[in-house]
Amino acid sequence: MDAFVTRKPKKRKTSDEPAEESPEESTDVKLAILASLHPDIEQEMLLDILLAHDGDVQATSETLKSPPPASRPVKKTTGVAGQTSLRSFTSDSSPSGEPSSKKPKILSKKGQTLYLYDPQDISEHTPCSIIHNFLPAQEANELLAELVEESKTFQKVSFKLFDNIVSSPHTSGFYVGSQKELQEQKNDYHYNGGRITDVRTLTPKLEAVRARVQETVNQAIQDRIRTHHGGQKPKYQPSEPWCANAAFVNCYNGPQESVGWHTDQLTYLGPHPTIASLSLGVTREFRLRRISSFLPSSPSTHPPTSDPNLQGQISLPLPHNSLLIMHSTTQEQWKHSVSPSRSLTPHPISGNIRINITYRHYRPQFHPRTTPKCHCGVPGVLRVVTNDTKTDTINNTKSGSGGRTKKENWGRYFYMCHAGNVPDPTKQKCGWFLWGDFDEDGNPRDPSGANQSKPG
Repeated sequence: MDAFVTRKPKKRKTSDEPAEESPEESTDVKLAILASLHPDIEQEMLLDILLAHDGDVQATSETLKSPPPASRPVKKTTGVAGQTSLRSFTSDSSPSGEPSSKKPKILSKKGQTLYLYDPQDISEHTPCSIIHNFLPAQEANELLAELVEESKTFQKVSFKLFDNIVSSPHTSGFYVGSQKELQEQKNDYHYNGGRITDVRTLTPKLEAVRARVQETVNQAIQDRIRTHHGGQKPKYQPSEPWCANAAFVNCYNGPQESVGWHTDQLTYLGPHPTIASLSLGVTREFRLRRISSFLPSSPSTHPPTSDPNLQGQISLPLPHNSLLIMHSTTQEQWKHSVSPSRSLTPHPISGNIRINITYRHYRPQFHPRTTPKCHCGVPGVLRVVTNDTKTDTINNTKSGSGGRTKKENWGRYFYMCHAGNVPDPTKQKCGWFLWGDFDEDGNPRDPSGANQSKPG
C-alpha cells in the first residue's frame, strides 16, 4: 500500500531542460497518457512499444505517429489504462463493483501524496468522478485546436493577496451562452470585488460539447446520490437539473504555469454546487486535500472523525480528453490545485499546453440582483465556515452567532464584504457579514438581506 502513497511522477526529459533523477513514474500512468494520445491503438500494443523504448513515453509516442505496418492490430477503445485498483487492497467495494455503503478507509497520509488513477478508486476516496476519453477522439482534438488558438488572447487575472496586487500564474477566458448573458456578466456580476470586462460567447465547438457535458453530469449526480448517499441527496444540494450555462477556460502554457490551493467561489453557484472540468492537451496533475481534519457526523451511524491523515494530499493525473466531475461538498470540504511540473510529455496538437474547461451552473436564485451588498456597496461573497481555528471573527455574540460554539458553526454559510479583494490598493473591506439562510435545496430564504450583521 505504501507504494500508492509515496510514488511520485518521474522527471521527463524535454528539449529545453536537462533530465534530473526522480522516482519512477507508474507504468499505468504512462499507459494512460499514451491511450489519450493514441486512442485507436490497443492497450497491449501500447505496452509492448513502451517496453521496447525502456518506458520513454515521448519516444513511444513518436514511434506511434509513424504509419502502422499492416500487421499491427488496431481496435477502437473508449477505455484508459489505470493503476491496479486499490480495491485489491481493501474490502470496501461490493462484489458488483459499486461502492459499498461501508465508510471507506482513510488512505491518505499526512505529509504524503496518494496517487489515484482508477475511476472507481477516485469515486470512493474523493468527492469526484472521472470519465476518461470522454469525447470521440477527433472531436476532442478539434476542440483542443480551437481553444489553443483562442487562448492566445487570454489574460491573467489580477487580485489582491495580503495587501499585494498579484496576477494568476496562468491565463483564462470566460464564456457564456448568449449575448444577453454576456451583457449581464459584464454589468451585473462581480469577481474578486470587480467586474470581468472580457466576457465571450461560447465558441461553436464549446457549444457543441455543452449538451453532452450537461447530460453526463446530471446522470453522474443521480448515480452519486444512489451510491454514496443512500438515495437521499445531501442537504443544500439543488434538486433542479444541472445546467452548463457558464464556462471558464484556463490555459496552462508550460510546466510551471499552475494554480494554488483554492476553492471555487460559491456566490453565484450556491451551496453544494457541482462543477465539471474537461481537460485537453498535455497531462497535468490535479491535487485535492480536505480543508479540515474534522469531519462532521453523517446521516449514517458513523461518528464524527478527527484524523490528521484526512488532510493528506490526493493526486489525480488528468490526461487529454478526461472529464472530472466535482460533486456536492467538494467546494465546502476540499481544496484543489494544479501543481507545477518539472517537465511534460508534449501533446501532438498543443505541445506543452493544457486547456481546462470548467462548466458551471449559475443558478437564477443567486443572480447578483439578489446578492446582499455590504456597507460599502460591493456585493457580498458567499463563503462557508470550514476551519474552526480561523473563524473567531464570526463566532461571537456581537456578530450574530447566537452564542454557538465553533464546531456548531462549522459548515454554516455567510456573506462577507469582498472589497478588500479588489485589485486597488485604496480599497479596504469594511468587516460586514451576513449569515446565510438556505432551504433544503440550497435556495436563499431571505434574499433581501434583512438579517445583515454589522462588525462588532
